[in-house]
Amino acid sequence: MAGASDKARFYLEQYVPELQEYERKQIFNRDEISAIAAKRSDFEHILNGRGSKPSDYARYATYEINLDSLRKKRCKRLGIKGTKGYSGQRTVFFIMDRGTKKFPGDMSLWMQYIQFCQHEKANKKLAKVFTSVLRLKPRDWGLWVVAAKWYAEQQGDMTTARSYMQRGLRFCKDKRELWLEYCKLEMVYLAKLAARRKILGLDEEKKAPEEVQEDENMISLPTVTAADINPDASKGVEEVNEDALKRLANAPAFTGAIPLAIFDAAMKEFKGSPEVAEAFFELIATFDSVPCTAQVLQHIMVHLQSALPSSAETTICEARLHLLGVDGVSAEFPAALSKALARVKSGLASLPETQTKALSEKAILTLLPYLESQEGLDEDVKTVLVASLHHYLRLAAASPLRLKSKAVKALVESSENSGRLAVYEMLQIYQEAKAPT
Repeated sequence: MAGASDKARFYLEQYVPELQEYERKQIFNRDEISAIAAKRSDFEHILNGRGSKPSDYARYATYEINLDSLRKKRCKRLGIKGTKGYSGQRTVFFIMDRGTKKFPGDMSLWMQYIQFCQHEKANKKLAKVFTSVLRLKPRDWGLWVVAAKWYAEQQGDMTTARSYMQRGLRFCKDKRELWLEYCKLEMVYLAKLAARRKILGLDEEKKAPEEVQEDENMISLPTVTAADINPDASKGVEEVNEDALKRLANAPAFTGAIPLAIFDAAMKEFKGSPEVAEAFFELIATFDSVPCTAQVLQHIMVHLQSALPSSAETTICEARLHLLGVDGVSAEFPAALSKALARVKSGLASLPETQTKALSEKAILTLLPYLESQEGLDEDVKTVLVASLHHYLRLAAASPLRLKSKAVKALVESSENSGRLAVYEMLQIYQEAKAPT
C-alpha cells in the first residue's frame, strides 16, 4: 500500500505541466511557481496523511480558488488567451470530490462544493453533486429546498424544481418547513408570471392610441415599454411568449391550483393542524400582488372555520384577512383596522382562557409591523395601535401560559418592569428581537 508521501508525490506530479505552462507564458515567475508548488505539497501531505480533517480540504479548495482568480486577472492584464485547457475549476472539483468521498457526512464541505458549482455556473456538475448529497442525506429537507430554488430561480426550470420538491416530500413529509417552502416556490413563480403579464400589458384592456394631429414641428418618438427599459425583469421565469401567457391565464396552475393542492395535502399529513394552516396563511398573505392570493386565502379560511371555528388561529387569520392588501397610510386602513380589532375582541370574549394568551400574542405580532413603518401614519391610527398593543400585552402577561415569540416575551417583560412602554421603546425591543443572532 502506497504511503502518504507517495500519494502526495503522485498528485503533485499531475500539476507539473500546468506550472511549466505558467512559467513559459510568464503568468507567474519562478519564485511564485516555487511557492505554489510548496503550498500544494503541504496541502497534499496533510490530506494524504493520517488525521486529515474536512477543514483541510476546504482550505485547500479555497487556496486553489484564489490562485485561479489571480491567474485569470493576470491573463486578462497580459492579454494571454489560454493555458492549454488547464483549469482551476477542474482542480477545485477534484479536491472537493476527494473531500466529500472521504467525509461524506460533513455538510459544510458539501455546501462549499454546491456554492462553488453555483458560482461557476457548472450546471452539469451541480446536478451530479445534488444527486450525490441527496442520496446520502435524503432527510435533510434544506438540501431539497436549495436544489429546487437553484433550478427555479437561476435556471427558470420549474419542472425540475417541482420534481426536487416532490421527491423531498417523499422523504421529509413530516417537515412542515418543506411544505411551506414548496408553497412559497409556487407563489414566487406566480408572482413572476403576474409581473411578466403586467409588463406585457395583458392585464389591461388594450386601448386604441389617441389620434394626434400631425405637425411638421413635432418629432415622432418610438414607443418604449417596461421590457425595453428592464429586459431582466422576468429573470428566473421560463421563457414564454405573449400568446402562451394569455393561454396560461386560465390554466389551473395560474389560478392557484398548485398552492391549493399543496395546502390540502399538508392538512392531510398534519391532520388539519391549525398551526400549520396559520403558517400557510401568513406565507400566502405576503404575496398580495398575485391574482390568486385571495382565492387561496379564502380556501384556507374555509378549512379553519370548518375544522376549528373557535381557535386563536382562526380568529387571527380572519382579522388579518381584513388587513390584506391595505397600506397603513391609505384612507382604507382605519376601517380595515377597526374590523380586524373587532374580530380579535370578539375572539378574546368567546375563546377559552387557555387560548387568550395565544391570540393576544398573535395580535401583537400582527399590529407591530404597522407601527414599525409609522412614517406617514395618521396620529389617531397610531394612538389606536399603541393602545391596542398595551391592552394585548397586559392580557399576555396575565396568562400563565408560555409565550412562543421572542419579541413578545421581551415586550411583556419590559412592560412589567418599567410600566407603559413608549412607541420608540416598543420598536427598539421588537427590532432587537427580530435581528439575527
